[in-house]
Amino acid sequence: MADTIPVAILGATGYTALELIKILLRHPRARIVAVTSRQEGRPPISTIHPSLVGRLDLPLEDLGVEEIAARAACVFSCLPHAASAEAVSKVVAVGARVVDFSADYRLDDPATYGEWYGHDHPDPARLGSTVYGLPELFRSGIGSARLVANPGCYATAAILPLAPLIASGRFHTDDIIVDAKSGVSGAGRSPKLTTHFPECNESLSAYNVGRHRHTPEMEQVVARHAGTRPEVIFTPHLVPMDRGILATIYLRPRAPITEAEATAILRTAYGSEPFVRLVDHLPATKDCVGTNFCDITLRVVRGRVLVISCLDNLVKGASGAAVQNFNCMHGLPETTGLL
Repeated sequence: MADTIPVAILGATGYTALELIKILLRHPRARIVAVTSRQEGRPPISTIHPSLVGRLDLPLEDLGVEEIAARAACVFSCLPHAASAEAVSKVVAVGARVVDFSADYRLDDPATYGEWYGHDHPDPARLGSTVYGLPELFRSGIGSARLVANPGCYATAAILPLAPLIASGRFHTDDIIVDAKSGVSGAGRSPKLTTHFPECNESLSAYNVGRHRHTPEMEQVVARHAGTRPEVIFTPHLVPMDRGILATIYLRPRAPITEAEATAILRTAYGSEPFVRLVDHLPATKDCVGTNFCDITLRVVRGRVLVISCLDNLVKGASGAAVQNFNCMHGLPETTGLL
């Protein structure tokens, strides 16, 4: 059997960390050697995530950068925004490779980061040069990267269909609407009033209208790929389900276009991609739950193209994408551990 790659997980108590652990436990080349948290007393990770009892009983440790790098060749950072950059910049400096789950390295410009996240960036020199971890679009840069910025979940659902369609030049870029719904796990594990069961159960609500932080991510990353920056109106909604994202994207063609022509653009881009499924039916979140697939279809309605994109926010929207990046970084088939 080939040598395993030792990995560490920073901030291992949240939902994305649990999903990552479950994927890595079945990955033939990954070996989890450290899980970190500021929990007192070094409790086993299985006391925080009981589904890991008998599967992973490593203690949660508050480790220094040097010890993390000494144990692990690759580090997954599941820390919150800003806190992640503080740790990641030091881990990269001492030689480990990193996949960062936070938004800290997704944007190009420190001023844009400050505008949307409300504080100065802790490591601004790396902005604009860090590889964005969407292999379907940026595979060539991921393999040799020391640091990869894992995409946002809503952003992935929007960017995958938007990038090739905008790059085709056949759509207006100043009139794009992204209407998306996400399960409650997208808000993270920390208790909040809006995700308290009596508040969100049997209720559908919009939030962060016009100010969701994935908006500049969508615009910048599509521009990186397509060479043209779109203007996106993005409205997220909270749906009373555990997981999943369904995005409906409205595009205005520059000239009439058929469903077959628009689908052909997506098929040219993604026909050989293992984790993008171009489907004829209208996809549902249950189709993608627990998988690393993004399902996409489209319809032409009164001259507009309506694209429907669907994925699991904890897998293709987070931990599955991170493992896909890990595979790229280590020369492994991208499907390793994910199919």
